[in-house]
Amino acid sequence: MPEQHCDQLRDVMIAEGAETVVEVGLAYAGSALAVGEALATTDRPNPRHVIIDPFQESEFFNAGWDLLCSAGLDAIATLMVTPSSLALPQLVREGFVADAAFVDGSHRFHEVFVDLYFLRKVVRPGGLIVIDDDWWPPVHTAVHYYERNLGWSVIPDAFPAEGIGAGPPGRRGARCKAFRLPDPSFEPSFEDFRAF
Repeated sequence: MPEQHCDQLRDVMIAEGAETVVEVGLAYAGSALAVGEALATTDRPNPRHVIIDPFQESEFFNAGWDLLCSAGLDAIATLMVTPSSLALPQLVREGFVADAAFVDGSHRFHEVFVDLYFLRKVVRPGGLIVIDDDWWPPVHTAVHYYERNLGWSVIPDAFPAEGIGAGPPGRRGARCKAFRLPDPSFEPSFEDFRAF
């Protein structure tokens, strides 16, 4: 992620007062450093940052994880080197609860959709989910389903004056989108579900 967007991500996490964050995708750790800085800044008693990236070792040769460790953030961070479709259900089974999540993993519709399905079970009601690369059609389509049918509300000022990015050929749009999850009383009706 570009530095400007990392700064905005950090600021959103600080404004949220997040103590526990789940991140899908590590790569070179730009966003993870921003989340780590936010967790250090909020000075909560038990900061925790769970990062999921099945390719950190094999494709990125631990570059992102080594950078986090050199910044001293491994004291609060845990790396799960497994697909998010397996790691997130494991967190659900363990009863893990997060204040916020950042998603920048696979950009394939079915994988994004599954990540969001499990994240809505991991992130507390009223918590925050930030999606990167919303301009990619498969990502946007998956996100749009949750926004339209499950009560996820966009936080319009989360990424103020955000730069427009260039995604797939011919596509331009806002890079990040932040959502507030509904409170537990929200109950969608099957009759209300709409197409993508």
